[in-house]
Order: sequence, then structure tokens, then C-alpha cells
Amino acid sequence: MTPITEVAGRRLSLSNLDKVLHPATGTTKGELLHYYATVGPAILPHLRDRPVSFLRYPDGPDGQLFFTKNPPPGTPAWVTTAPVPRSDAPRARQPVIQDLPSLMWAANLVVEFHTPQWRDGAPGLADRLVLDLDPGPPATVVECCRVALHLRERLAADGLTAYAKTSGAKGLHLLVPLVPAPSPEVSAYARELAVTAEAELPRLVLHRMTKALRPGKVFVDHSQNAAAKTTATPYTLRARPLPAVSAPVTWDEVEETAERGTPDRLVLLLGDMADRLDRYGELLAPLFDPEVAGALPASGTGRSS
Repeated sequence: MTPITEVAGRRLSLSNLDKVLHPATGTTKGELLHYYATVGPAILPHLRDRPVSFLRYPDGPDGQLFFTKNPPPGTPAWVTTAPVPRSDAPRARQPVIQDLPSLMWAANLVVEFHTPQWRDGAPGLADRLVLDLDPGPPATVVECCRVALHLRERLAADGLTAYAKTSGAKGLHLLVPLVPAPSPEVSAYARELAVTAEAELPRLVLHRMTKALRPGKVFVDHSQNAAAKTTATPYTLRARPLPAVSAPVTWDEVEETAERGTPDRLVLLLGDMADRLDRYGELLAPLFDPEVAGALPASGTGRSS
């Protein structure tokens, strides 16, 4: 029998609660659902008003993985959807996770959450810049932290403030709150940052994902600023052997990892997050503060050039 529960007045069917999704830790679907219920106040502001794409992994990370943007069959009528401009589907709509019942409905599908840098109603007008730092082995998140510290200074020189989170995989993401700007302009600026970082740190940074050059370097992926692209939402679980979270981290943690060369320091799992939220609060809360948002330089990389 499928359990029925009520979340904020909505009735939900929750299935296969004892199913093991992450064999490395024995993490069950029930524990996954409990995680999202616990971090709901932190993740929901990052999902709200942003069309969401799902990477589904209903049989765990070793099973079938499939990426979906359309509302899946059986989506409840009370789950918000929004029109999304797509060349392949002019009338496409995507789910928008606005509240705890919608979050728990989506979590029951076993998904990663991926969101764009713009909000519903303003497609292509970005209020965040993202840089995805992806290490090429034998480089690890340690090298990503060193690149992140460099980029933080470059952004600060342009009046922009960066916040860091783990990717939940191998790397690190930098998020920058912006006065809303057209995605092409944000993309161009992000690319310049990556190109400049490669010029300044040629043994460590790449701005293009050239496979032959990847070993030992950090690819600064600026492409996720394009309006059609998405990034793993803060606090989402990832389809990895361990139940890893794309988790906010402090700059002290980034500096410590860079200095000590300890990549395990930034492997943050489902079970770590409640204590981290108690200890640090919501480290990405400034992303929602209009007074923290910065404007792109008038042209190019402005003061940092």
C-alpha cells in the first residue's frame, strides 16, 4: 500500500520509502524525503519562481538517469507550471516549485533540481551569475578552491560579491547576485572572467573544455549563464554513489581546503546539512538581498582589466 501523507493541506502519495537509493551509505528514499522536508526553508527560495528541470534517478545513481523539463505524467493540478521559451517546443511549460507540498511531490520522483539564472516572467533576464569550476583529474576540488579565490578577487574588483557552494560532484560553483541583466551580457562577462583567469593562471585554468588539456586543470564553465542553461540548485541532492549535496560553503572552508589540500573537507552529504544550517544559517541568503546585488561593469571586465 502506498502511504498517503498530508503536507500543508495537500495529500501526497509517497512510494517505496524503504528503497535503497545510495548503496554506498544505505540511504533510503524515506531518508531522502526527510532531508528535503528538513531543508525545505533553505532550498525553496532558490526554487521559487524559477522553472525547474529534473534529472531523475528513481533506481539510484547506478540505474537509469533521464533529464526532463516537461511536467511528468500525473503532475498534480496544484503544482505550478510556467511557460518557457524553447525553440523545440514553443508552447512548453515547466514545473515551478513554489511550496513545500510541491517540493515533496518532486522529491518523491527522486530528482536532482536544476534551475536557470532567471525567474518566471523575465526569461533571459538574469539575477545571478554562475561559474562552474570543474576539475580535470588528477586535479580535485582543492584546485577549484584556488581558482575560486582568484575569481572572488576579480569579481570584487568589479564590485561583485561571490558565494560558493559545492557542485555535489567533483567541483565548486560560484554564485554572484546581480542587478538583473540580459543573459547574453552576463554570459559575455562570465566568459571574459574565464578567459582572463586562464591568462593569469595558465597552468591551472581552462576556459574551454578541451579534453586534451583537461588533466590537472580547472575548467571554468561560463556557459551556464546562457538563458537556455540550468545549474544544480543549492541544496539539491545529486545522483552520485554517496548522497552528496550541492551545499553552500564558507570562504574560510574554501581557503582552508586550498591551503591544506584536503578535498574530503568539502564532501558534504545529506546527513551533514541539518547541523550546517544550525551552525551557519543560510549562507546564500545574501543572494536574495537587493542591496548585495551588483551591476555588471559598463563594458568588458571593467575595473578588473
